Amino acid sequence: MAQESVVQGSAGQVQKEEHGHGKGTLGPLLCWAVVFADIGTSVYYVPGILYVTEGIGSLAGFFVLLTMTVFVLLTLKYAEVTHRFPQGGGVVTVAAQAMNHWFGALGGMFILVDYFLTAAISCLSGMLYLQVVAPSIGPYVLWITIGVLILLGILNWVGISESAKVSLVGAVIAFISDIAILFTVFTHVSLGEVGHLFGQMFVGHTLGPKVLLIGFAGSFLAFSGLESISQLSPVMRTPRKKTAGIALLIVVLTIGLTSPLLTVFSTLLLPAQAANANTNSYIISSLAGNWGGPWGAWLQIEVAISASALLVFASNTAIIGAYHVFMALSRMEFFPAVILKRNKLRNSPHYSIALATGIPIIILIAVNGRIDILGDLYAFGLLGAFSLTCLGLDIVRSRERKTARLVRKNLPQGNGYKQLSAKTVLAEVEEISHEITHTSGSVPAANGLEPDTIASMADPAHTWRQRISHLWHSLDFWLGILTTFLVMLAWSTNLVAKPLATIFGSSVTLFGMGIALANYLWSKKQGRLPVVVTTGVEGRMPGSVLAVLTAENGRNAAIIRTAIDISDGRPVVFLYLGEPKAARAPRIFEVVDPYLDDLKAKEYFGKAESQAQKAQIQRRFIYRQQKPDAISRVWHVIHPRDIVMSADKASDIADVSPDRIRYEITSQGKVAHLLKTW
Repeated sequence: MAQESVVQGSAGQVQKEEHGHGKGTLGPLLCWAVVFADIGTSVYYVPGILYVTEGIGSLAGFFVLLTMTVFVLLTLKYAEVTHRFPQGGGVVTVAAQAMNHWFGALGGMFILVDYFLTAAISCLSGMLYLQVVAPSIGPYVLWITIGVLILLGILNWVGISESAKVSLVGAVIAFISDIAILFTVFTHVSLGEVGHLFGQMFVGHTLGPKVLLIGFAGSFLAFSGLESISQLSPVMRTPRKKTAGIALLIVVLTIGLTSPLLTVFSTLLLPAQAANANTNSYIISSLAGNWGGPWGAWLQIEVAISASALLVFASNTAIIGAYHVFMALSRMEFFPAVILKRNKLRNSPHYSIALATGIPIIILIAVNGRIDILGDLYAFGLLGAFSLTCLGLDIVRSRERKTARLVRKNLPQGNGYKQLSAKTVLAEVEEISHEITHTSGSVPAANGLEPDTIASMADPAHTWRQRISHLWHSLDFWLGILTTFLVMLAWSTNLVAKPLATIFGSSVTLFGMGIALANYLWSKKQGRLPVVVTTGVEGRMPGSVLAVLTAENGRNAAIIRTAIDISDGRPVVFLYLGEPKAARAPRIFEVVDPYLDDLKAKEYFGKAESQAQKAQIQRRFIYRQQKPDAISRVWHVIHPRDIVMSADKASDIADVSPDRIRYEITSQGKVAHLLKTW
């Protein structure tokens, strides 16, 4: 039987050590299914939305093809995010670890805007497709959509959530339906006529800079759903790099084969329906009916039903994603703790689910069920989340390159790649990280740095393989910078071209950040700063003080105060040893970080941050689960001058071999100082 153990990383990051394949984890096919079941639904409503956008019209297919090139580059970055940040959380985790928790909160607001609109537009579009089968529901589509969203909320409250296997069935049916439509079109339209159709796209259009920018930016809506791959990290089969790479390769192939062609054919072969607000919402089904020949009517009905089901499923995925982001932001103490409350009957987070369901309903009522307005509103959150994720990954990569340069400078000359292992680099990173901290003003060993990658970049290029490896890392880095520029160009274009989206997205984001700030100020008033970033790989901090805090220790407050008092301006490392908890299988879209679930650890880290900030000393926060050698392992890396800990725990770290031990009597009990001269 395959075994998979979950171990705690130095930054509260969940890492998985797999022997075989972990039961219950998602392989490439199931990961593709979850992503395609989200991103693959965009084609059902994007052609009509793009066609009626001013200046685009018949160019809709061209712009989807154009944006497809950036989408491919974007998938490379998101594949990297999944294995660099295995705790999940997507943009929230990337931004928090690359920059700080406030950027993590900002990323959370962006992705929430995206999820709200995905839930609304997908569910509404699903009901519009259902009109093909039941035309009588036309006047009641908005209220039926609201009813379906309420039903989805109830199902999530009951505890029926996302299933990757159900996603696989829906994704396969949708993909086969898309291929069937393309097949029927190609049986009626010759290759010569197809070439003529592509030429028709540009008739009557001038591709000026304004049109190019608006079309390019607007077409990103066709690729909404890519962000879901980064939310699957905790449930992804290891090695994640391989799993995510294969899954996203299949995503690129299936989306590249269907979305651009369906957009071209639907807008050019059915221009009257594409321009009609009453029919462009289910134009893909109409394409099947008009070009399906003798089986056209049946194919149209099949596409309408499968599209409707998959769109409702995508709406449910967005609801699940949204309430998990609400919970993650609450665990990071940006949102009130009430959001985390679970009902006694079903043990589901009913407040989070209510928000994730209720806000899309309010949006639908506000726009009176206008899918074109929903499409316009989409621009802010989607591209904002893409931009912040890309920027955060670029920052992590930049730190990695900087670390590699310093490692190379410190390594003996002539050290070949075979001798330069990840373990060697890890030791070098620990040795020089304090230098990077002083020169860059940030902690260099944030989550996301990969020793293997640093080893490859730091190794002197003596062979052609090493030269190719160096060239690839440089090319990958600069391609990433280009991707970030293009995505941010699209976002900034939409900020100007789609003022309604900017107003809506900015309002929701500012309101959410206002709640986060209010919660922060309230926590500060209580005497603690809750937003604390834990570090990844711990670098040496000679002369520092290591303050050991534990879950069952009643002297934590005294240890914090003592460590700061004796630091005399030197750095203090606060190590919290949390109680080990039994590993459980994570759920889809869940952020898995034991530190965020440890209320005592967050409380004491908050108190330590508050006092250290007032004392204006350098500090670092490390979270580990209790193990016999946890303290000594950190001690051997950091090389502190003094360990401050509870006296009754001093005997637990005999291998530290301090030069001397002294005891201090505090109001909360005896505190031990383990002193060492290196």
